[in-house]
Amino acid sequence: MAERDKVTIGLATCGIAAGGIAVRDEIENEIRRRKLDVAIAETGCIGYCFAEVLVEVEKKGLPKVTYGNVTPSDVPDLIETHLVQGRILQNKVLLIEGKKTPESDFLERQTRIVLRNCGIINPESIDDYIARGGYEGLKKALKMKPEEIRKEVLESGLRGRGGAGFPTGQKWEFCSRAEGKEKYIVCNADEGDPGAFMDRSVLEGDPHAVIEGMIIGAYAIGATCGYIYCRAEYPLALRRLRIAIEQAKERGFLGKNILGSSYSLDIIVKEGAGAFVCGEETALIASIEGERGMPRPRPPFPANKGIWGMPTNINNVETFANVSWIIREGAKKFASFGTEGSKGTKVFCLTGKVRRGGLAEVEMGTTLREVIFGVGGGIKEGRNFKAVQTGGPSGGCLPSSLLDTPVDYDSLTALGAIMGSGGMVIVDDTTCMVDLAKYFLTFTQMESCGKCIPCRLGTKRMLEILTRICQGKGEPEDMDRLRNLALDVKEGSLCALGGTAPNPVLTTLRYFEDEYRAHIFEKKCPAGACTDLVTFHIDPEKCTGCGVCARNCPADAISGEKKKPHVIDVNACIKCRECLRRCRFGAVYTV
Repeated sequence: MAERDKVTIGLATCGIAAGGIAVRDEIENEIRRRKLDVAIAETGCIGYCFAEVLVEVEKKGLPKVTYGNVTPSDVPDLIETHLVQGRILQNKVLLIEGKKTPESDFLERQTRIVLRNCGIINPESIDDYIARGGYEGLKKALKMKPEEIRKEVLESGLRGRGGAGFPTGQKWEFCSRAEGKEKYIVCNADEGDPGAFMDRSVLEGDPHAVIEGMIIGAYAIGATCGYIYCRAEYPLALRRLRIAIEQAKERGFLGKNILGSSYSLDIIVKEGAGAFVCGEETALIASIEGERGMPRPRPPFPANKGIWGMPTNINNVETFANVSWIIREGAKKFASFGTEGSKGTKVFCLTGKVRRGGLAEVEMGTTLREVIFGVGGGIKEGRNFKAVQTGGPSGGCLPSSLLDTPVDYDSLTALGAIMGSGGMVIVDDTTCMVDLAKYFLTFTQMESCGKCIPCRLGTKRMLEILTRICQGKGEPEDMDRLRNLALDVKEGSLCALGGTAPNPVLTTLRYFEDEYRAHIFEKKCPAGACTDLVTFHIDPEKCTGCGVCARNCPADAISGEKKKPHVIDVNACIKCRECLRRCRFGAVYTV
């Protein structure tokens, strides 16, 4: 029987948010109306978030084509051209199998281990996963001794991808040796960093990879119960996880006597309430136990005393997604990627002012420049790169002079930043670094659980100083006050979230001190972003009198005759920046 033509729609959260459901419905209607024999499928995120909605079309006699930025109104033309006439709809092409396109190097520059199936398989089909080698790692692991698995993972060099970077095999070894009548394994899917969606995308696109990795890890340490702690704000990830768990049970990969062996395991999905602090291991454990999510002093560490006092191993989504690949392909192959101290690959979320915002997986040791300008395609609208924030709100801001820094645990830490879970926020020359530090500190201060004084009060005092500086009320002593407070918070906080909260402030002080000085001593914001320190004006030499700025000014602060230079009433201006954003001639400027 000949294979049917096929249309696949990207329906991860990014695709749905861009209108993927409406596109899918229109495709179904159009195919039904034309009575075409075409299969319709769904998939997760392949990483091209900047070009959603994505539609992949497979037709006999033509190469596989992925179309980008598809809207419901594009569907009739797409179906008619590609599926009926057998021609490629060129104006919507993103990728053509076997051919070079302007956006194909986004994938070509990546090394995909964790994301090997994302955007390729139907995440709700266990058969799709098995067809691509799924559960082969588990079958191999069950024929090994637990200590052999732990050794394999240790020799692979896999380090925890949740932020701390602790060697995974070593962590498993500690838990396996700990005494307890029961042991637990936990997948930390409590992804709360602003701009981060690595874990969500993996859970939505390839949930079985995470589950398989957990089963292997549980067998290696002797755990009989597992938890996936996922925030309730991820409804699609939660739904697909539950589907995958039930499918794994039906096929004998999970539950009693897995694949006929003597080993049994249950996995429970626990929904978190969205507290950022529950990404910290001991706070997560408290939440699972039904307590308020707050960190606990360590030692004892979870490996010795975790859930209900029993030995507990916790790894994040990306860490577990690597495990089955390592067991299947071997530790040496995994260790062949990356650097001496950071093996394998790392998944990053590229967000902010980068042209190709999305999900990317690169080999450890790849430079920031290659990630941002190679994979990410550079800065939007041709503006100048200014900084990159790595590691989420607790990470550090690195300037253009450090773009050739390799992305690995040790190199980033040496510069005052962290790898974190993989968030990467790129900003251009319109961003004020003092204001950016204030933004991230606002988040960490708000999310502080309040248990320890350094984090609860220290971050609040730091935020007050940053707010004052952005308002033009900064004092000469404020930079030293910020440094001293930041160091006190780092050294005195109970958990790592408080200990890393000052990083954005410390790195912006270190690499962008001139901007702090301009705010404090000159009462100016060089980027023109702090509204208390700028006024908006129109250059009469550049203004064409098109009137776009006036029509979009919510305060009616702009006036002028058609085709003649306009002016801004600085007293009426509310500094919303809409005129600056709308002007195509560069006539609006700040002082």
